[in-house]
Amino acid sequence: MQVMLWNLQKARPLWTTNLQDCEMEEANPQSAGQFFNPPLAHSLSVASCGNIFGCGAQDGKVRIFRVTGVKFEHELGFKGHSLGVSQVLFMPEAYWLLTGGNDGKVLLWDVSSGVGKQQKSPAKSLQRKKAQAPTSTKKDGKPNKMASNEHARILPRLTIEHGEKVNWISCAEIKGSKRVLVADQSSSISVYPLPEA
Repeated sequence: MQVMLWNLQKARPLWTTNLQDCEMEEANPQSAGQFFNPPLAHSLSVASCGNIFGCGAQDGKVRIFRVTGVKFEHELGFKGHSLGVSQVLFMPEAYWLLTGGNDGKVLLWDVSSGVGKQQKSPAKSLQRKKAQAPTSTKKDGKPNKMASNEHARILPRLTIEHGEKVNWISCAEIKGSKRVLVADQSSSISVYPLPEA
């Protein structure tokens, strides 16, 4: 349930986030402390800007993080899969994300509205974050969720019903058209067309 930012020169983690802590901040009061489907991290992908990454988890949610210097912050989370998210892949378009799930679906997301067209440099992003007001406040020692519902803002742009658990996804241009390549437990790779952005 942990995602880590590593310093590869020193072979040590710089920052660690527990996905269960992100879940507790987003949880409804009724579900606090109840994890029937824990947020085990399955797959990570980094956007072309270099400081945004997505994480797919066993609880069916995708979480988007922003790297700010030597740490990263949770930007948004959303759910589209009924079972675990086995694969996430940022496409060359900055904030287009493909996800594949244990539910046999492949979903295409445009997360640009959630992460915004903010600074591309992690150093500049860190300076900007220091200048901003906090997005949530603590009341009685507990995090207070923002009034806006992140889950309502992000909806899939495309749903592909693959039918089998997705083990791997990729994107390629074949004969001038974008395609999604999907591998499952069979010995073949399925190819699906993607709409033009």
